[in-house]
Amino acid sequence: MCISAAPLSELTKDNEAMPQRRTISVSLLVIITAGVAGFLYWQNLQQQAPQSRAMPPAVIAATEVTEAQWEPSLQSVGSLVATNGIDVSTEVNGIVSEVIFTSGQPVEQGQVLIRLDDSVDVAALEALRAERRLAEVQFNRASDLLKKRVTSKSEFDEARARFDAAVARVKQQQAVIKRKIIHAPFTGLAGIRQVSLGEYLEAGASIVSLQALDPIYADYTLPERYLTRVKSGQVVKLKLDALPGEVFSGSVSAVNPGVDTGTRTLKVRATLDNAGGMLRPGMFAGVTTITDAAETVLTLPKTAISFNTYGSFVFVISENDTGVATVKRTAIKTGEARDGRVQVSGLSVGTRVVRAGLVKLRDGMPVKIDNQVKLDDKEISSE
Repeated sequence: MCISAAPLSELTKDNEAMPQRRTISVSLLVIITAGVAGFLYWQNLQQQAPQSRAMPPAVIAATEVTEAQWEPSLQSVGSLVATNGIDVSTEVNGIVSEVIFTSGQPVEQGQVLIRLDDSVDVAALEALRAERRLAEVQFNRASDLLKKRVTSKSEFDEARARFDAAVARVKQQQAVIKRKIIHAPFTGLAGIRQVSLGEYLEAGASIVSLQALDPIYADYTLPERYLTRVKSGQVVKLKLDALPGEVFSGSVSAVNPGVDTGTRTLKVRATLDNAGGMLRPGMFAGVTTITDAAETVLTLPKTAISFNTYGSFVFVISENDTGVATVKRTAIKTGEARDGRVQVSGLSVGTRVVRAGLVKLRDGMPVKIDNQVKLDDKEISSE
């Protein structure tokens, strides 16, 4: 049995080619792996590049702690009240026969405002006067007869009683007629008249509002804890929504002796001059009661202070040797607030703090001060 030589040669060639194919496969695998690793490394570098760049400093506006002279005071709100304010009315029935005053005009005490028709009452008065004259004649005659002992003492007493009664009826009728002339009970400003000529008025009907405006009262309340701090004669300053920019001064004229049991507040009344008539009853007023002499305090704008549940703080600005400005969060204590500024303690005069741009600030962050830039973020931050 013999074996062909051709197949043996082909097998030998195949065995020689297998290491070459294996080498090529391994080389390709190494190249692909290196390429993937290189791509991932490049991608990681690209992601880390923005993080490695330094953040630009935050733009802020700055201010300084300043001294001010503040008078210890108590803040409240109240309303203006006329020293005398009524609706003028009539005591008797009648028809309006004459209207003498003009709506909205000042009137003097005792000035006639309206007259009611009194023609019937005047006629009745004439009759009563005739009866009085007759009673007077009878009384005089009885008096003469008594002196001559011609009449009895009882007849004389009856004549005197009739005369006295006649005099009283005349006075009564005169009073009725007088009440049909309505006078201003005090000097003040008349409102809009509420009656018309020829109108029939019932007793008690309102004719016109009358308000005495100079001086004028400001009534307000304070918490009961301030009872010992409020006294008559203390200076009071008022600001009115109706008259922005104006400040009116007066003084405490009365303090209620007791505290309201429902609200636990103390009612206070101040008196103000109102010669110009600018102040009117019913106006809403912000009231400041000065309780002591002025004292020196440290203040900051309200926008420079951050408030949260843990207390109040500011960002103090400092510069290093290279001129780079950074901020440091500093706790402070706050007091009274006035006109956009707040009393502070824990800082010194001239300390620079951030006034605006607080929202994104963190302790130690570099900042750029530019007081001319209008910042869009909130000026008061909280955490």
